[in-house]
Amino acid sequence: MALLDLTPEELLTTTRSVRRRLDLDRPVEPELIEECLRIALQAPSGSNRQGWHWIVVTDPELRAGIAEHYRRSALAYLDGADRRNAGYTGDRAATQGRVTDSARYLTENLHRVPVLVIPCLEGDVATIPPQAQAGFWGSLLPAVWNFMLAARLRGLGTAWTSLHLAYADEVAALLGIPPGYSQGALIPVAHTIGTGFRPAARDPLETVLHRDRW
Repeated sequence: MALLDLTPEELLTTTRSVRRRLDLDRPVEPELIEECLRIALQAPSGSNRQGWHWIVVTDPELRAGIAEHYRRSALAYLDGADRRNAGYTGDRAATQGRVTDSARYLTENLHRVPVLVIPCLEGDVATIPPQAQAGFWGSLLPAVWNFMLAARLRGLGTAWTSLHLAYADEVAALLGIPPGYSQGALIPVAHTIGTGFRPAARDPLETVLHRDRW
């Protein structure tokens, strides 16, 4: 499959969380997922341990099982998001409303997404002390972002989700994840409906930039 004609800056600024524009009816070629994962493996990891493992779920029954656990967690989250959105005004209120509606759409249709990718990391997060948490997840999350960038370049949409982690033990049992491994995210993957995405609206840099001191 030909890669999209994107500059590095365009790739970085238009890799969006895609939910409504996932093509739920078009299969994703396994070769594309493997290409993206090979690029993911080029990410750094602490002491070069490369302790990551990747579960690519395409079986409809397993996807439905994961989606059910996700839905149980997401419903409470979405109720809270609606309440939080009530505190916004103007353009921000409209934006947050669209985000919540998009998240609700994914919750209702997660079982239909053709590929679910669950990245795991060697180590039980429950045993990692607070001061080591950044280093622990820093050995996985850059690789997940590599995967998402590689997917975007190939016309695939992704979204970074983690709500299933409220039921991580149940999902681990469903997928046979052995003890001693932690799930870091749940990435829905599908071809996108159209490939044109724009940079997102963000608060100005000046509102978050600190020079030398806070």
